[in-house]
Amino acid sequence: LIIDEINRANLSNVLGPIFYLFEHKMDKSNVEIEISPGFKINKLPNNFSVIATMNTADRSVEALDTALRRRFSFEEMPPNYDLIELSNKIFDYPAWEILKTINHRIEKLLDKDHLIGHSYFISKDEISIVESFYKCIIPLLQEYFFGDYGKIGLVLGKGFVKQKEWDKTSDSFADFDYDNSSDFEERNVFEIIDYRNDKLDYSIKGAPMTFQKAIKLLMKNTIE
Repeated sequence: LIIDEINRANLSNVLGPIFYLFEHKMDKSNVEIEISPGFKINKLPNNFSVIATMNTADRSVEALDTALRRRFSFEEMPPNYDLIELSNKIFDYPAWEILKTINHRIEKLLDKDHLIGHSYFISKDEISIVESFYKCIIPLLQEYFFGDYGKIGLVLGKGFVKQKEWDKTSDSFADFDYDNSSDFEERNVFEIIDYRNDKLDYSIKGAPMTFQKAIKLLMKNTIE
């Protein structure tokens, strides 16, 4: 029995009958329970196993009760950089190397429970990796860092995050009395560079930027 995202389930409904059968596994009285309407079982096969997954970064993990922890072993499953599906090259870099670089920085800024899984990079090419970044990886980083784009920039580099320009003359705040309002004038505001936009006009030190060049900067290499 494989259960995905078990920490989000109603555990008493999902595992209650299974627990009951576990407790009576050796009972010769042949206990019969109803798993679902019209479906009854009275024993578990000897090779029966329950495998469940959950994300340690998910706050709902705290809801797991002691009954579950007492009956099951918990094994950490970190990103596996040795998978053959991560050996593919993405702009001259092995996929596993890009993933490992990102995770190394996330662990430094947060912890190892927030590492990005290898599924976002499995068998990705130079086209599909773009969608993976903008639909999965970047939104995940935005959630991890609560919109702190400065920290996202520390992970992805200036190829993906840039500081917005602020003209104190034309973009200044409305006339309003507010304590320390002048401090906000000095606050840096950042934005994500979206290379899916065909009209994007973004350059660094005079070099027009592309997604490929952004990956190079992420990997701390120079661009032409």
